[in-house]
Amino acid sequence: MKLRKPRMVLIDVDGTLVDSVPDLAYCVDEMMRRLGLPPHGEDKVRNWVGNGVERLVRRALVGQLEGEPDAALFEQAYPIFLELYAENTAKRSRLYPGVPEGLVWLRSAGYTLGCVTNKAARFTEPLLAELGIADYFGIIISGDSLPRKKPDPLPLLHAADFFGVGPQESLMVGDSVSDVKAARAAGFQIVCMSYGYNHGQDIRDSHPDAVIDSLDQIKILLEQVA
Repeated sequence: MKLRKPRMVLIDVDGTLVDSVPDLAYCVDEMMRRLGLPPHGEDKVRNWVGNGVERLVRRALVGQLEGEPDAALFEQAYPIFLELYAENTAKRSRLYPGVPEGLVWLRSAGYTLGCVTNKAARFTEPLLAELGIADYFGIIISGDSLPRKKPDPLPLLHAADFFGVGPQESLMVGDSVSDVKAARAAGFQIVCMSYGYNHGQDIRDSHPDAVIDSLDQIKILLEQVA
């Protein structure tokens, strides 16, 4: 599909703007230790993130991508993780290379910018503020801002309605199959990062409209479209 020049660009957080795995892995491993269970390490956790912290905790407790932990164990573990993550949202997380430059260019080029993530607002807003990028976005839609989250199209369509922009004039930038599904369902164009959190699968297999290696490459991409 040939890209069209958008008026609005929505951008995902984890795996797109921010590498949040170091903080998430710290919280997972500390949670496991408090439960008297062996920690997993950052490499394993990196493959489990991308569907919200509740799903991450469930995966950590079963030690794999699929499956459900004992209900009582989850009820014990989840509050521990939330407490830890509230204190460690941005201590180790970092912007990916090219993100500051990409955001500066998008704003200077006049694009309307929004942020759409499945991360809860209590974690999203402090993270973006701590990393110095919250003010780039005219709207920040978190995983608990609306009744449904990605891959449902509602958050994307809500942002489009908020800015008065049609789906055909809108672009989603993300890193996962959830972003692709949400964009397709909303009628948005979708550009994905070659890195990010997609459970070890190549995002190209999900057929986004384009794949870039860093956010600053969006300048080259959008300058080529009418």
